[in-house]
Amino acid sequence: MFRRKKDFYVNARAIIERDGDHGREVLLQVRAKPGQPRTLELPGGQLDPFESIPAALRREVMEETGLTVTAFLDDPHATASSAPGGDVECLTPAFVYQTTRGPVDSVGFFFRVQASGEPLTRGDHAEAPRWVPVRDLRTQMQTCPGDFNWLTLAALRHLFTHTWADA
Repeated sequence: MFRRKKDFYVNARAIIERDGDHGREVLLQVRAKPGQPRTLELPGGQLDPFESIPAALRREVMEETGLTVTAFLDDPHATASSAPGGDVECLTPAFVYQTTRGPVDSVGFFFRVQASGEPLTRGDHAEAPRWVPVRDLRTQMQTCPGDFNWLTLAALRHLFTHTWADA
């Protein structure tokens, strides 16, 4: 059987959190990639060949938001191992996702992080960053789910179920 090759992506994505005037806040940005819907999303993107996942996360956050990742909120328990066949880094993300249907075939790793600096008005395929109180996100997700990128919506639902249940 002949199978047509399909692109497959591996991504690192950030849930950038801070303590703000209205409690815990998360940075959302507007996707500004030509030909794609202008929806709210969490920062992140594709790993480069042999780039470590944390390095990709830091790079993507910097490219899209201008912020510098300063801390992981969940200890990623990173360990590195070298052997004659290659080097391997093992770590624990906040959670992992896999698309099972949709416009792209991908797996990715979300990390809850803190970052420093001021967000860019416009970054790499992203613009209009805003800090959104976690307590307001649930209402917006329920009343206006179309405001969000489909992957971001799934990630936020996961966070409300497993991490922010009390929010």
